[in-house]
Amino acid sequence: MSNDTIFHRIMRREIPADIVYEDEHLIAFRDIAPQAPVHVLFVPKTDIPTLDDLQPAQAEVVGRLLLAAADYARREGFAGDGYRVVINCNANAGQTVFQLHLHLLAGAPLGRFGTPR
Repeated sequence: MSNDTIFHRIMRREIPADIVYEDEHLIAFRDIAPQAPVHVLFVPKTDIPTLDDLQPAQAEVVGRLLLAAADYARREGFAGDGYRVVINCNANAGQTVFQLHLHLLAGAPLGRFGTPR
């Protein structure tokens, strides 16, 4: 991994995190500043700064993130009530850590999505 984001440091176990899932392709952990009762970040171990940097040959990376998030939602019992997955791309969209990651939000009604601030 060429980048040294907080997520890379979590993957290397230099920073503690509440890890809820990990395999050879990705890691998932609870967000330290949750925006919903359940807020888990799914991060690929492949070094990709933003969704815009994803290459066609890396499409499987996003598929793995989505499948892991859906599996987590089912295992934790909130899939039936609903959940949201979000990938922010670059600063104007709210990306603050430049390693591709997916937010899974659940545990309460989340309201409408897409209203500009």
